[in-house]
Amino acid sequence: MSLNRIILMGRLTRDPELRHTQSNIPVTSFSLAVDRDFKSQSGEKETDFIDIVAWRQTAEFVCKYFTKGRMAVVEGRLQIRDWTDREGNKRRSAEVYADNVYFGDSKRDSAPGGYDAPPAYGSAPAYSAPNSGYNAAPSGFAELDDQDGELPF
Repeated sequence: MSLNRIILMGRLTRDPELRHTQSNIPVTSFSLAVDRDFKSQSGEKETDFIDIVAWRQTAEFVCKYFTKGRMAVVEGRLQIRDWTDREGNKRRSAEVYADNVYFGDSKRDSAPGGYDAPPAYGSAPAYSAPNSGYNAAPSGFAELDDQDGELPF
């Protein structure tokens, strides 16, 4: 058995652009700026810039509703790609292939002035790419009974 799952939360570093392969399959790539949980020795907060690739309906969803600076939660798998640059040097890249993309912020937190909220897909505002029987999408949230006005924690 093997397991290759990754979940990231960060802000888009640029607007995603929808492209199509020669066989007309939608695809987009973008980067997430993901803050580390700790500070460097100099006391600075460090950020990793992680490349994300989304295909088909997931790519269309991301391009329609996400823009630079928007917080996104990406669930997918890590893929290593070997390639040769223009000078003939061997290179290696790590990318996350997105299976699910969720909103990581609310409409009011995303941008000054806001925008029209996208529709919710299922129980959470996200698009889950079709996969081979494995579904790790959350089942939803239970509503709290707020009779006394106190939270249960």
